[in-house]
Amino acid sequence: SAPSFPSLPDPLVKMLSPAQAIVVYTDKEVYGAVGSRVTLHCSFWSSEWVSDDISFTWRYQPEGGRDAISIFHYAKGQPYIDEVGTFKERIQWVGDPQWKDGSIVIHNLDYSDNGTFTCDVKNPPDIVGKTSQVTLYVFEKVPTRYGVVLGAVIGGVLGVVLLVLLLFYVVRYCWLRRQAALQRRLSAMEKGKLHKPGKDTSKRGRQTPVLYAMLDHSRSTKAASEKKAKGLGESRKDKK
Repeated sequence: SAPSFPSLPDPLVKMLSPAQAIVVYTDKEVYGAVGSRVTLHCSFWSSEWVSDDISFTWRYQPEGGRDAISIFHYAKGQPYIDEVGTFKERIQWVGDPQWKDGSIVIHNLDYSDNGTFTCDVKNPPDIVGKTSQVTLYVFEKVPTRYGVVLGAVIGGVLGVVLLVLLLFYVVRYCWLRRQAALQRRLSAMEKGKLHKPGKDTSKRGRQTPVLYAMLDHSRSTKAASEKKAKGLGESRKDKK
C-alpha cells in the first residue's frame, strides 16, 4: 500500500495558499448641486494582474430605502447602463480598467438622487473581497465642506506655530550673539588686568637700577665733599 502522509492543519494550508482578496476604494461622501454633475470614484487593489474578464458593478440604494438596484455594469470591455430607474440616461462611464479605475459620472442631479452607491469589482481569479460604498448628498447649493473648513483652521494654527517658532529662534539667536559679545569683552578686560601688573613690575625693575645709581652718586659726592673739607682744614693748620 502507498505510504500515507499526515495532512496539514487548515490554518497552515490557508497561510501557504496565495491570498486572493480584492480591495475596493471609494469616497465616503460626495456632494452635488441640483442640475450639476458629480463623479463617483471607484478604484481597487488586486493580487492579480488586470484580467480581460474584469468587471465593475454599481448599485444604488435610495435614502431611506431598503433595497439596492443595479444601475451600471462593465464587463468584457463594454459598459452597460441598466434600463431601470431614473439613472438610465444620466450615467457616463469614465473609468479605465488598466488603471484600476471604475468611476462613473451622474449628470443632471436631483434631490431624489440622494442615497448610497456601492461599487463591486471582480478581477478573476481574484473575485473575493468586500464592496465599497459612497453616500451622495444633493443640495440646492453645495455647502462648504467641513473638511475644507477644518483644513483651513489646521493650516492657520500650523502657520501661527511656525511663526512663533521662527520668532523664538530669532530672539534666541540675538540673545546668544549678545552674550558672546559680552563674554568677549569680559575676556578682553581680564586679559588687560593681567597684563598691567606685568608692565608695572617691568617699570619698577627698570627704575630700581636708576635709584641705586642715584644713591651711589649721592654717597660718592658726599664723601668727596667731606674729603675736600678735611683737606682744607689741614691746610689751614699748616699755615698757622
